[in-house]
Amino acid sequence: MSRVAVLHRVAVRTLSSDGLPADARITGIEIVKREPAFGGQTFGGVGAYEHLVGRVTGELDPADPANAIIQDINLAPRNPRGIVEYATDIEILKPADMARGNRILFFEVNNRGNKLAPANFNEAVAGGLADRNALTSSGDGWLERAGYTMVWFGWEMDVRPGMSRIGMPPVVGRQSDGSAITGIVRSEIITPAPAASVPISLSQQILNYPPDSYDSYPTASLDNRTPAPDGFLPTLTVRAREQDPRQPVPNTDWSFGVCESGGPITPDAKHICLSRRFEPGRLYELIYRAKDPTVGGLGFAATRDLGAFLRNAEKDDAGRPNPIYRPDNLAIVEGSSQSGRMIRSFIALGFNRNESGRRVFDGAFPHIGGGLMPLNVRFGQPVRAWGEQPDHLYPAYDFPFTYARQFDPLTQRSAGLFDRCAATDTCPKLFHVATALEMWEGRQSLGLTDPLGLADVADLPNVRTYIMASTQHGSAPLPLPTHAPFGNCQQQPNPNPQLWTMRALMNAFTAWVRDGAPPPPGARPRIADGTLVPPDRVVFPEIPVNAYGGVERPAVSPLRTYDALHVLDFGPLYRAGDTSGVITREPPQTLPGSYGVLETQVDADGNDRAGIRSVFLQAPIGTYTGWNLGRKDRFENGLCNLQGSFIPFAAAKAERLATGDPRLSLEERYPSKDAYLAAFKKAADGLVAERYLLPEDAALLIGRAENEGIRSAP
Repeated sequence: MSRVAVLHRVAVRTLSSDGLPADARITGIEIVKREPAFGGQTFGGVGAYEHLVGRVTGELDPADPANAIIQDINLAPRNPRGIVEYATDIEILKPADMARGNRILFFEVNNRGNKLAPANFNEAVAGGLADRNALTSSGDGWLERAGYTMVWFGWEMDVRPGMSRIGMPPVVGRQSDGSAITGIVRSEIITPAPAASVPISLSQQILNYPPDSYDSYPTASLDNRTPAPDGFLPTLTVRAREQDPRQPVPNTDWSFGVCESGGPITPDAKHICLSRRFEPGRLYELIYRAKDPTVGGLGFAATRDLGAFLRNAEKDDAGRPNPIYRPDNLAIVEGSSQSGRMIRSFIALGFNRNESGRRVFDGAFPHIGGGLMPLNVRFGQPVRAWGEQPDHLYPAYDFPFTYARQFDPLTQRSAGLFDRCAATDTCPKLFHVATALEMWEGRQSLGLTDPLGLADVADLPNVRTYIMASTQHGSAPLPLPTHAPFGNCQQQPNPNPQLWTMRALMNAFTAWVRDGAPPPPGARPRIADGTLVPPDRVVFPEIPVNAYGGVERPAVSPLRTYDALHVLDFGPLYRAGDTSGVITREPPQTLPGSYGVLETQVDADGNDRAGIRSVFLQAPIGTYTGWNLGRKDRFENGLCNLQGSFIPFAAAKAERLATGDPRLSLEERYPSKDAYLAAFKKAADGLVAERYLLPEDAALLIGRAENEGIRSAP
């Protein structure tokens, strides 16, 4: 019997720091690898770090009211005692001497199995995604010098092993008689290159990973040509844009299987083969009957239980120690994009209260994660997101949108994301941090206003909202591409960095959670001061066709393309108020009425007027936007998924006049290097005073500006 199997059989209770039984429900912890991190490198007063790899196992009582909200918990396998068991991988980066750390257990909710926080807070983390996951580079070591203990864990059951991804082994629900559960699933398929066959789950959000990195729900029948007894027949359609009519692909042209172009087909329940090949820049939509849904909501429970255990327990009942225990530890949870949505749903569904009624995470830091996570859905697809083109019709944006409770006239419901934790006094302190791209593509304004976009909504006392002006979902790396094509987009991507703002906010957030120090004021556009307006009232400058940085065509003015939102009806078994339940209607029915999605007003250069305006935005060398448009044959003129734009200024006045560019040139703005440095220093000093930039980072950036002068990009 394997060591993991032994752990699954151990039925223990953990002990809390006060010696009393705790209901964290982690039944075993095993560390299988312990090694010096970063080759023994030391980080100031914190010293060296250790890297730990292991696995935890846990148990859930399906009858406990704390677990009742988990979809299909009663259909999950049970042990002889009637308990549901689960396991998940963990990875820990800790000070070798925990007493030298900062007391903060930093739980990052990984993104599709991948660690993002090291590069989101440390500058110059070397290598690609695999290196970042393996923690072979600390970059400038900001997180380590600050003394954080980092924890990563599996929560998503469709993540397949590989590239150091962290997943959670699937727990598959079954009918009470042991037979398979089936249901209707809709899968949008987008491929980066022509392909004869692809995984059923190949979506826009995972195109940067190997094709089989994420699992698919298998089809219940390999026969796609004979209607089922109830008349159901799977369908495949294709269209060039989300808004276009679906064009049926005859069932004789495709099948469930793996194939090469012109070659034989090997039947396969998780792949689809198309005789004329799947082409990039097209949205294929498969609606099929799947089987074997995972009990995805266990990912929320595992997050709750692991957080409670590592924060509070000295050891498990078998004597294995908690490797990061300190009696005065505090716990925060952070996650980016998909993971930020997971955190919001985790709180909304009441999982920040453990089974014994205690708060799990003292603080939460959802980053670029507007909307919610359909993890607690039968046949849920957490790898999906929101989008104006791909993933537009998935359940990522149900009401409520704000942490505060409010009334929605479209659904006639009153709710807020903090309703459940407020009722049990288990809400965390929370920083909600987003970019301009979430405003345009992610409907972020709904978190700032009432549902119809008529009035501003204030943050709750334990919440602060920060919008990073004129930034894209993840800052584009330098050097920028100089000639088209710019990936799938029309313009260069946006390099306006988030790093320096993220560090200042995390520093302030830690001081708020640990020391009670008041945080910086929220920074966001507002209806009241005219910085939050309907999309067609954004006054974007008329930038002509020109050759600046290889830009091939003008930006749209006024910009009318944005990610609208309507109420979607997924059928009577779907619980929209909790983004939970069973989807029975695909595609969903779009109901009448529209939510009031608004956008940030811009200045004469096209840069956002409100939010945290970085030093590079206050001393700009171009226009930075939270939107980009799809190029020809790539969802043309729709929003280019997760990418903003950078449109540089002309170098000289004569150049801009020759092209008709209304924006001042670099020589007009900064007639000398000293003029540029004066603007840069003024911006940096102001951001430090507002606590949106750390003093040491301001000094670093000013020093670079003095050495390099005006660069082509930040």
